[in-house]
Formats: sequence, structure tokens, C-alpha cells
Amino acid sequence: MQWTIDLAHSQIQFSVKHMGISTVRGTFDQFEGSITEEGGVVQNVTVDIDLASLNTGSGQRDGHLKSADFFDVENHPKASFVLTQFERSGEEVTATGNLTIRGVTKPVTLKGEMGGPAKDPWGNEKVSASLETKINRKEWGLVWNVALEAGGVLVSEDVKLHIEVQAQPAAVPAAV
Repeated sequence: MQWTIDLAHSQIQFSVKHMGISTVRGTFDQFEGSITEEGGVVQNVTVDIDLASLNTGSGQRDGHLKSADFFDVENHPKASFVLTQFERSGEEVTATGNLTIRGVTKPVTLKGEMGGPAKDPWGNEKVSASLETKINRKEWGLVWNVALEAGGVLVSEDVKLHIEVQAQPAAVPAAV
């Protein structure tokens, strides 16, 4: 069965430490993806993320993150994830795949849980996943930083990713 991601009920979020003392959070507001499963077993997942849709709530910061110092959206407008292995034990899941950012592809492992299948009030079947991982941004060429006078750096190398996905059969239009 082929599933598509329901953007109205899905989010890709990230968080990173700023100056080692606070956390900055953001989202990618535009992405698309598909999931293929056979016999209840996930076989394939692909997700394409529009990096220009990055949103941290600060236009100045968003502009800097989209610049060549970080994502270089002009030359690399999309990031992608392609599943290579999927394991499920009850609701607990581990999804391993290749994450491509700035033309660099590295393996990542996301852990979390799945929900569903369930029917919404209109009779449409839905499934969900809540997944998390932590990556080192430097491995994807996101190396810009500033040393702080008291020690440390302005932006942590570690970035936490949190993904909430709700999907529906490919033939069903997204609900409001």
C-alpha cells in the first residue's frame, strides 16, 4: 500500500543550543513524502524537504540559515531522506536511512513510535510516526560558527531532529 504524508498533521522540527545556554527551535514548513508498506511492513520511505521553508520565528536568523554559511538554499534547495532499514517491535520503531543536505549524504537512525492505523471522523484511514534523532551538523558541511569570549561557540554542532508524521493512503485527499 502506498501512503502520502499529510502536511496538515505533520511537522519536521529541529532544535540547537545557542551560546550553550538556550535552545533555538525551528521547523521546515514545506515537505513531501511517501511511504510504501506491504503486509504491515514498511518497505520504502522518501521525504523531500524544501529548505527555503525553514522557520525559526526570526527573519534575520532564517535568512542566515538559508545563506551559504549554513544550508546554501540557492545552490541546495532541498534536503532528502531515503529509508534503508525499518524495524518495528509493537509501537516502537527504528528507521535508518540516508539524509542528504548540501549534496552530502550520511546515514542517520531515527527512533520513536508508530500509531494506527486508525480512522478519522470521515472514515479515512491514517497512520502516524513520532521519530527523533541527533546529528552533528558539521558532517553535512554546516560548519559556520563564532567562538565566544568566555569559551565555547555560538551555535552547537549537535542538532536534534523531531519528526511527527501522519499519513493516509495515497488516493485520499488531505483533511482540514
